[in-house]
Amino acid sequence: MSLRRGHRALPGLVRALGSGTLSRREFMTHATALGVTASVANAVAGRPADAQETARPARRAGGTLRIQQDVRPLKDPRTFDWSEIANVTRGWLEYLVEYRNDGSLRGMLLSDWEANDDATGYTLWVREGVTWSDGTTFTADDVARMFEYWCDASVEGNVMAASLSALVDPVTNKLRAGSVVVEDGAVRLILPRPDATLIVSLADYPAAVVPPGFDAATMLEDPVGTGPFRPEHVTPGESAALVRAEDHRWWGEDLPEWGPATLDRIEFVDLGTDPSTWIDAIENERVDMLYENVGRFVEAADALGWERYETPTAATVVLRGNQQAEVGGATPYADIRVREALTLATDNAICLELGYGGRGEVAANDHVAPIQPDHADLGPARFDPDAARQRVIQAGLQDFEHRIVTLDDGVARRTGAAIEALLLDAGIPATQEVLPGSRFWAEWKSFPLSITEWNHRPLGVQTLALGYRTGAVWNESGYANPDFDAALDRALAIAEPEARAEVMAELQGMLRANAVIVQPYWRSLIRHARPDVVGAEMHPAFEIHLYRLGFSA
Repeated sequence: MSLRRGHRALPGLVRALGSGTLSRREFMTHATALGVTASVANAVAGRPADAQETARPARRAGGTLRIQQDVRPLKDPRTFDWSEIANVTRGWLEYLVEYRNDGSLRGMLLSDWEANDDATGYTLWVREGVTWSDGTTFTADDVARMFEYWCDASVEGNVMAASLSALVDPVTNKLRAGSVVVEDGAVRLILPRPDATLIVSLADYPAAVVPPGFDAATMLEDPVGTGPFRPEHVTPGESAALVRAEDHRWWGEDLPEWGPATLDRIEFVDLGTDPSTWIDAIENERVDMLYENVGRFVEAADALGWERYETPTAATVVLRGNQQAEVGGATPYADIRVREALTLATDNAICLELGYGGRGEVAANDHVAPIQPDHADLGPARFDPDAARQRVIQAGLQDFEHRIVTLDDGVARRTGAAIEALLLDAGIPATQEVLPGSRFWAEWKSFPLSITEWNHRPLGVQTLALGYRTGAVWNESGYANPDFDAALDRALAIAEPEARAEVMAELQGMLRANAVIVQPYWRSLIRHARPDVVGAEMHPAFEIHLYRLGFSA
């Protein structure tokens, strides 16, 4: 693909890269999202083409690799709300687009794509030679069918309908008529308004591509997919296993930038949320790789001789009061003074140190990270515990006890304990309630006050659309602001990061002015693996690309 293909924003991206206002990683995300290939974008960014692939060690054929990871119940992929679910289904349900560690996007089941000048039209080209495991050919009709599946907003919990909202008819809650057209083996998308984030959304973990006639209730009984593995079993809370699909030749097998997929078997072992059990499993040789590692257990795994992989991300934790939740017949977090008290009483730097061992960067309560190219720097969050106490007095809730619900794990639990202590220091009654994963995960959106983990996404505007638009599937704060929604639509329509950052400043400013969340830090994510494991690098969005895994030759 030449530089002329992609988008008129590309010259601006190149200027921003040259001036230092856009990092190489940020440039890669924006350029590839608009249709520039990773090799061309790498060349423009001064990075050797396919450097990520050429450094890849050789792998021996065969073997079983065991991964420590929560094993959660499977469900309709467009409603996936945890990366762990997708890491299991990734063995057979693949994606149109893949988001890589260096920030770039590359076609997976798509070979290529192109955006028009104002991002109201996209052309998607389907990769040749892909077949479903039942022997049928993967075609442009399958891609068109996926947009119908993703854009059905009537399906409860369908987060893809929010990500692809420009394609959803607000009257029918279905795919807009005439918006997806198959021509000459390619798929054309015709949008009523610009959306420069569309391709990035196709790489998100709820965007798994499912076969015709897919039924989530029987997805394990008849696991048709395009990937190199098949599920043997999935037992929530215990384990899952994938085995090589011997009766299906994977499309990437002979492509050096993809295959071959070398493992015979991949096992996911659920060891619970206590990191000490993960270290015990390393010592007892029960696992070969961790999903992630946290706290003092990082040094413990280092000492055992395992390889550490670390990456800066936009992953975070968020304390939010649900503005619509009732507590004793009242809605305390609907009062902005109460929400302001939470933000003013919280020292984000202390939360980073006590909650995450200082492994990351202090954040500013606006849920857009400096690593994301559309971030606007609004300065640090204000910390003023005396003002926090005055806010709750003004609200008449100085004796109201804030119950901070957290997961019983190594990140949210410790951050919750830090915030509880900070609120008490400010003279604001607070207590922490720690719940096991089975209960927390089932109710995470409904707690009046809780801490939730949020994953990295390539663009900040994606997170804002998923979490803070009025009525969004993952809007756990109950925030509803028409001005925010309107500014969000404007931001989604802008391709150039510098121009979008101006609107992002408005959006981030509204989140802070409305005291919607306490969002204290950005996480550097860490993973450990045995030294002979290949392909275990920590992905910023917790993705495990199973076809890359293996053992060194």
